[in-house]
Amino acid sequence: MDIYHGTFIHCENFGEIEVLENTAVVVHENKIVAIDVNIDFEQLLSTYKTSEHKIREIYRLSDQEFLIPGFIDAHIHGPQFENAGLGYDKALLEWLKAYTFPLEKKFEDVNYATPVYEKVVETTLKNGTTTAAYFGTIHSKSCLKLAKIAKMKKQRAFIGKVNMNMNVPDYLTEDTRQSIRDTKQFIKDVISLDDPRIQPIITPRFAVSCDLNMLEQLGAVQKEFNCHVQTHVSENVDEIEFIKQLFPKHANYTDVYKKANLLGEKTILAHGVHLTDEELELIRETNSSVIHCPASNTCLKSGLCNVRRLLNNKIKVGLGTDVAGGYNPTILDAMRRAIDVSNHIFLSNPEYRPLNYKEVFYLATMGGAAALSLGEKIGNFKIGKDFDALLVNMENKLIRDLRPEELFQKFLYLGDDRNIKNVFVAGDKVII
Repeated sequence: MDIYHGTFIHCENFGEIEVLENTAVVVHENKIVAIDVNIDFEQLLSTYKTSEHKIREIYRLSDQEFLIPGFIDAHIHGPQFENAGLGYDKALLEWLKAYTFPLEKKFEDVNYATPVYEKVVETTLKNGTTTAAYFGTIHSKSCLKLAKIAKMKKQRAFIGKVNMNMNVPDYLTEDTRQSIRDTKQFIKDVISLDDPRIQPIITPRFAVSCDLNMLEQLGAVQKEFNCHVQTHVSENVDEIEFIKQLFPKHANYTDVYKKANLLGEKTILAHGVHLTDEELELIRETNSSVIHCPASNTCLKSGLCNVRRLLNNKIKVGLGTDVAGGYNPTILDAMRRAIDVSNHIFLSNPEYRPLNYKEVFYLATMGGAAALSLGEKIGNFKIGKDFDALLVNMENKLIRDLRPEELFQKFLYLGDDRNIKNVFVAGDKVII
């Protein structure tokens, strides 16, 4: 077993952080088995030296260190890393045509994809992402390679083989029947990796690129395998107008997914910037989730998502970097951008209550866990949960007599990967 002693900071409830000082957390076989609050180090050693389980390692944190739950990036495009920082003079649909689709074509070559995906997983882990929901491309072999890399590097990951059969270049347009066959085989191949941290996720890119037949068949695949589902919704006003033309018999964008049986407690919908009241009701009724991607929504000029409105409607919300619509692969940046966007909404509507750092930290941890139906497994420090955590060291910052909560606040606003000393996924140290 491993023992951690020092300060732990996490959320149990939205908008509230709990600071546990002078605390010991005991991890055995990947899970938290004990939490002792207000126990000094010598007392800790005395308590556990006679344990029936051998102590493998003891982590004694300094006054300028603390442990927090691992970050959850609930929306990220693995193959788009090379495009981060490019094309933000364009809006969404034009950007996809000019930058994204030509790049994704290259991933038909597994040899091209492999070093990219290795860098993706290394970079996200280094930045504290212990769980990621990845969009891949239409290419099953490359997507499976991403799954194998995530397994090897011990990241918790959902891997999606993208489905598209219309309104994309010919070189990315799939035959529907073959796409469904490939998706089923991909799901089986990921399951055969036999690692509970690596899961397949059904991934129709968005309703613009999938006809109703494909969406309905993917809904049937979800029912067959009980997989998670990820897609985009109501990101951009031009996209929404296009959906109205493509699906005139449907009440709205979200209704397209509803009629295809793609909504449910395992469904995550990226963006949701321009959702109508009727769509909010559909999402709430089906217990689906929305993933807020503030950097991408801003960079591609899609809009300012009113997250408070989503939360007030009892919708589960997580955070996503949305690389490469967003330019930064760290959830720290997503938290900061979420606060910025919320403040901008407040500036045009003084009655609006902007998000604060405690609330966005919840979205980055427990919010993402709930959105991915993992709230009973990860997201905070509770007995029985997997130990997904970041050991943060703030010694290289200008610090004078700060309380732990203030030190934590500085990390959220000023910290980066250099402050993340260790990363743990299910108790395994993955970054040293």
